[in-house]
Formats: sequence, C-alpha cells, structure tokens
Amino acid sequence: MNVTWACLLLFGGLVILWKSADWLVDGAVGLAQRLGVSPLVIGLTIVAMGTSAPEVAASIAAAVKGVGNVAIGNVYGSNIANLALVGGLAALIRPIRIQLRTLMREMPVMIVVALLLWPVLVNNYLSRAEGFVLLGIFAGLILLTIYTARKEAEDTQSEAASGKREVKRSVLYVVIGLAGLALGADMVVRGAVFIGERVGLSKAVIGLTIVAIGTSLPELVTCVVAAIRGQHDISIGNLVGSNVFNTLLVVGTAGVVRPFGDIAARLAGGVDYGIMIVVSGVFVLVAAIGRRIGRAKGTMLLLGYIGYMVYLLAYTAGV
Repeated sequence: MNVTWACLLLFGGLVILWKSADWLVDGAVGLAQRLGVSPLVIGLTIVAMGTSAPEVAASIAAAVKGVGNVAIGNVYGSNIANLALVGGLAALIRPIRIQLRTLMREMPVMIVVALLLWPVLVNNYLSRAEGFVLLGIFAGLILLTIYTARKEAEDTQSEAASGKREVKRSVLYVVIGLAGLALGADMVVRGAVFIGERVGLSKAVIGLTIVAIGTSLPELVTCVVAAIRGQHDISIGNLVGSNVFNTLLVVGTAGVVRPFGDIAARLAGGVDYGIMIVVSGVFVLVAAIGRRIGRAKGTMLLLGYIGYMVYLLAYTAGV
C-alpha cells in the first residue's frame, strides 16, 4: 500500500459509513416502533453492540498479535472519543435531550463498569480469568436489559402485534447498516494506521488516536445522523451502550483470547485511564444539568477532546 491508496481507503470508507448509518437509524427506529420498545433500548443494545463491533475486532486482533497496549488503548481512546468527540458533535448539530431513566440507571452503570477496570489492570496484566469475569458482568447486563425491554413490550403489546413485513424490512436495514459500518470503519482504519506509521507514531498513541477514532466512526456517523433526525434516544443509547460494551465486551474478549502483560502504566490506572474516568464523569454531569446537552456543552466536550489530542500528539507521541 502507498499513501495514495491509504487516502482512497480513508475517504471511500467515510462515504460507506455515512450511507450505512442512514440505513441503521432507519432500521433501528422502525424496529423500536414495531416491537413496542423505546428507541433508547434499541440504541443501548442492537445499535450499540453493532457500532462497537470494530472495537471488538481491532482489540482481538491486537491481543492475538500480543500488542496489549493497542487493545487497551483502543478501548480508552474509543470511550473518550464517543463521549467528547461524538457526543460533542451530535450536540452541536442538534441539542440532545436526556431521559431521567438514562441519568438514573444507564449512565451510572457506564461509570461503574469503567471503574471496574482499575482493579483488573492495576497490576499491568490482564488474565483469562479476569476476561471471563468482565464477560460475565456484560452478559448479566444484557440479560437485564432484555428483561426490561420485554416488560416494556408487554405494556405496548397491541402496537407490537402488527406489521411483520415492516419488522423484516427494519431488521434488513439494521443488518445492512451494521455491515456497511464495519466495512467502512475497517477501510478508514487501514488507511489511517498506514499514514500514522509513516509519520512515526508509537503503537500506544496509534491505539489511543487513529485506531480509537477510526473504530468510533460507526458511533460518530450513527449519532450524527440520529441527531439530524432528532432521534435523541438512539444517540444517547448508542454512546452509553457502546462505552459499556467497549469496557466489558472488548477488554473481556481480548483477555480471554490471549492474556497479556506489560500493559503501559498510563493505561493501567495511569493518566489515560484517569482521563477516561474524568471525561465520563463530566459527560454525566453536563447531561444531568437540565437533562439536555446543548451546543455550548457540546462545544466544551469537543474542546476537551481537542485538548486531549494535543496532549497525546505533542507530549507523548513517542511513548
């Protein structure tokens, strides 16, 4: 591959991402309506899991190659990008309204699972047993969400009983959208990583920046499209759900596939871990104030992310 092909991959992937996100939002909203559940539940589960697929693939690939710092850095960088970059951009396009349920339940869960990583990684090693524990917690949360969704569907059974053809169409849109997002993100990451290696960035920084942003592109374009259409629950459900999936599913799967040690101190409870926790807390705080993330708050989140990128590239590019 040369730089020209890398640029073609990058821009071609972006085009595919945008159209795929369009289909995904269409399918997700239609599925929520036909199944009688809220768009928030669909955003927290199907959309979040699908848009987190690139993080899972990238971290598993890094773990198999024994590059644990890229796997963990990808998770931290993606979580920070989801809340500060994606959340900020979505709020700039259209202010995001937050349900009280999200503030009281889903967002605290996001913070708690992020805090769980500290005792797991503080010894600079991720064991297979710890990976299984994280996956077990993830499975428990999914089962709880499914139970809640079923209760919600029972309350709107009359709405959910009609339109089987429309359900199939919505599922098809979701599947095509998710597949396109995965393809587009892979194209973007391949091109961007090639360019990053050419300019001499370290593996940890590539994981925290290029790979993290690239694998967050499905969340980014999905939330932007959802924001343009005023689908706030899809946006916020995707962001919160993706961070929970990244923390538990991605890290847990990477540890189960191949346990790894020598995790960089900055990732094992150090500065980058601390920044992820701070960004998560700030996001919850700005969401709680008025239960709305407006353009001013979105700008603040974006400026915070730009500051983090400056810190990474200007002061730690060789670390």
